[in-house]
Amino acid sequence: MVISVALVKMRDGESFESAFRRFKKSCEKAGILSEVKKREHFEKASVRLKKKSISARKRAMKKQRRGFGE
Repeated sequence: MVISVALVKMRDGESFESAFRRFKKSCEKAGILSEVKKREHFEKASVRLKKKSISARKRAMKKQRRGFGE
């Protein structure tokens, strides 16, 4: 099990809002929110594989569409 933690130390004279902005950005970089959303509800392995297959198909179609314009 991997636990990612976003840690932000407040700088001297820094406002709470700017520190909070840096914290949100570090959370986004670490992928914490996406991980939480992914684990919010249990997903059967078959459903997970089906979603993975669909997203791979979408990526392939997008890549194919880009290739025709060039």
